[in-house]
Amino acid sequence: MKWFDKLFGSSGSSHDYDGEGYYYGHPPPYNSGGWHGPDFFSRPPYPSDTQSNEELDRAIALSLAEDHRRERPAQDLEDEQLAKALQESLNVDSRPRFGNPFFPPHVPEGLLGILQCDRSNCAGCDQPLGYGRFLSCLGKTWHPNCFCCHLCNKPISEREFSVQGRDAYHRDCYKELFHPKCEVCHDFIPTNAAGLIEYRSHPFWNQKYCPRHERDGTARCGSCDRIEAEDVRYHTLNDGRKLCLECLDTAVLDTKACQPLYREVLKFYKNQSMKIDQEIPMLLVERTALNAARESEKDGHAHSAETRGLCLSEEQTISTVVGRKPRMPMGPASLFTEPQKLVRHCEVTAILVLYGLTRLLTGSILAHELMHAWLRLDGGFSNLPNDVEEGICQVMSHIWLSGELKNMTSSGSSSAHSAIEARLGEFYLHQIETDSSPVYGEGFRRGYAAVRQFGLSRTLEHLRLTRDFP
Repeated sequence: MKWFDKLFGSSGSSHDYDGEGYYYGHPPPYNSGGWHGPDFFSRPPYPSDTQSNEELDRAIALSLAEDHRRERPAQDLEDEQLAKALQESLNVDSRPRFGNPFFPPHVPEGLLGILQCDRSNCAGCDQPLGYGRFLSCLGKTWHPNCFCCHLCNKPISEREFSVQGRDAYHRDCYKELFHPKCEVCHDFIPTNAAGLIEYRSHPFWNQKYCPRHERDGTARCGSCDRIEAEDVRYHTLNDGRKLCLECLDTAVLDTKACQPLYREVLKFYKNQSMKIDQEIPMLLVERTALNAARESEKDGHAHSAETRGLCLSEEQTISTVVGRKPRMPMGPASLFTEPQKLVRHCEVTAILVLYGLTRLLTGSILAHELMHAWLRLDGGFSNLPNDVEEGICQVMSHIWLSGELKNMTSSGSSSAHSAIEARLGEFYLHQIETDSSPVYGEGFRRGYAAVRQFGLSRTLEHLRLTRDFP
């Protein structure tokens, strides 16, 4: 209707943007996906106090008359009725009372929703919208200053904003609140070539980090596999491995310090009716010495990429760690090592374990390697397939770890130290259970299922007879 267009000063179908964050005319459709922009439109201000109602009505009537002369064929019946009603109102001494003194008293029924919009309240302050600018978005109407970010509570004046649920946010506030940050470099995780946020997450610790940290040489803890964050310094061992401070707290750093733990694991085998009578030397060694011993061993067994333990059958001279003296609080330690010639008195020469691992991890490795020793010393388990032998050794490691965690729970200790150690134990169990290798992983799962169903003694007896799991 053109009298309405002239009064508002714009076409009813335009969505012009005035450069300040407001739209004129009817609001554009609201888009519910992705980034969102507020839908603004304008209401005319009150007329000045000096302008009389008669002058305004007369101006409207003249405007309608001009339209009537120029475009009468295009006007519809509703326009004619409204113009006629306005003309008649000029001859009436007293005008009918109407809730809005600015608009004419005779209004087509279809316009009431727009003309009476000032009767609604702002969704922000719950006060009447009145006249002037207001915006409509998220299914509600607001004063411009009342449409605020849910995080910083400041007005949203930008053309684009973000929505989470029914709450609106500045784009930067939304990014700060919902865009994941790398837990290593503490920057926002960048988007990939497709514009999607791509990150890595540790399967147990849920540590989220940028994919580049898997390629840029960022250090990991040698005991718990967590990546070193930029604001946290790990302890550096003599062979270049890193230990986080939580793992360093219970790390076993030399052969002498490991002897009590070794006796505990031997007692565990005795309690399983699998006593080892021969006295087998146990040595903690550096990574280079362990890898050299593995290369010299001609046992034909498969080993993991990162060897942490070895059941030695050949006579060798091994450099064992007998002490250490730190150079600085976070720097590499100065190790005291001495060569030790290992002489073979039985099928097993020695048990070698990588130094600097946590108590629980060191114990689980001892349990694994002692199972190799028990199988060889028994004499009835010769030539077991690799996946069967490594699988049953992993089962024994799992049983020992589970027993240690059960003892921690039953002791009732609630200290932070105990909680950290228990969590590390759960991680080591998770590593054994989720190992994807066909030898260590699948071998463990087959052996563990057999032990759960038939018990350890019956499973071992079946291995003795068939060289395979039941």
